[in-house]
Amino acid sequence: MEMLGDFWSFIKELVNPESIIKYGGFWLLLFVVFAETGLFIGFFLPGDSLLFTAGLLTATNFIHYHVFFVVIGVCIAAISGNSVGYAFGKRAGRAIFNRKKSFFFKPSHLKVAKEFYDRHGGKAIILGAFLPIVRTFAPIVAGAVELEYKKFIFYNITGAVLWANTMILSGYFLGTYIPGVKDYLHYIVIFLIVITTIPVLRTYIKERRLLKSKNKEA
Repeated sequence: MEMLGDFWSFIKELVNPESIIKYGGFWLLLFVVFAETGLFIGFFLPGDSLLFTAGLLTATNFIHYHVFFVVIGVCIAAISGNSVGYAFGKRAGRAIFNRKKSFFFKPSHLKVAKEFYDRHGGKAIILGAFLPIVRTFAPIVAGAVELEYKKFIFYNITGAVLWANTMILSGYFLGTYIPGVKDYLHYIVIFLIVITTIPVLRTYIKERRLLKSKNKEA
């Protein structure tokens, strides 16, 4: 029981943006960004809230790097992660959409990303950078449907740059110009999670209704 308690404590710390940075620093931040964007098992990791927290902690000098160095590092990690996801999807091909559920893989997450991709095309990689789950699976879907690599690179770089700059600089400028904002970090993180999760939930619910409708017609 004690080991189980220690495991869940570890998981809680792993998804806590502030803990990730405080315990692992700048380099763990980059690894988490890479894992969330490049490994399909990283979908549960914090994204927007982690980058916002990184900007805020850079403003308070907890991260001892210039904010633009932090932005560049996150951009490189996100671009690299997306590229790995694309390569994995291309190698797996369309067969990945028929892959069975496992402990680390949930078909429902892939279906949400696929539905989002079908609606927005390659731009889903840019838009998906700001959405949990979609952020992880959109590059995989792009590879599986064989989106032209030149187009993927453009969407990949654009999405990573917009995401990193928006989230990190928002946290940085708030931390710089609003004294004491760090005391409300937990509330801000919850707000970010809710705001970014709503579009994903709407897409998931829509996809579920469509699937039920098709099953009834069949």
